[in-house]
Amino acid sequence: MPDELKVLREWLPITLDTKTIQESREAYDGKIMLKGIIQKANTLNQNGRIYPRSVLEREILNYQKLIKENRALGECDHPDSSVVELKNVSHIVREAIMQGDDVYGTIEILDTPSGKIIQSLIESGITLGISSRGVGSTSSQGGSQIVQEDFQLICFDMVSEPSTPGAFMLREGKTVKTNDLNKFFNRSDRIDRIFNEILDWKNEDETK
Repeated sequence: MPDELKVLREWLPITLDTKTIQESREAYDGKIMLKGIIQKANTLNQNGRIYPRSVLEREILNYQKLIKENRALGECDHPDSSVVELKNVSHIVREAIMQGDDVYGTIEILDTPSGKIIQSLIESGITLGISSRGVGSTSSQGGSQIVQEDFQLICFDMVSEPSTPGAFMLREGKTVKTNDLNKFFNRSDRIDRIFNEILDWKNEDETK
């Protein structure tokens, strides 16, 4: 793996209305729960990148550990850091599953200061988006940027819709050292990732 990786961010819209919000609060004891597609594989996104399904599927599998441990947190807006800052946390991902090339997620908006901002925006009818944040490299192929095997998913953030297509690319020149990932992924996370890779290799050998 290279010593430095680029921060990669993607954006997908979330469509909600007053009725949906009210139904969510009634069904989940006053909480706002968002459900829908949060990432896509094998699809050219607004930043000109394509995430191979094998890469995204692997990262969603690794992400399950954070979900089970109630650590799948996300922030209000995108920071420049590759680390999730607790003071800015607005929500937590409760579920993320692959169905075909789509990743479906369930997100709970928290009652934190940043979470209250998200709640207010949603209830005011503001269009928001769910945006993945990760680190990795890309390779140019046929006019598109293909995300490589070194990609590591960090979190999903809540963001506003960019007014200009590809606007988030302006903040993606930042690179992070692989050692910085240790601030987010602990030793147990890294062991779990290696274990999943071993299982994947075993499954590939069995299908040959």
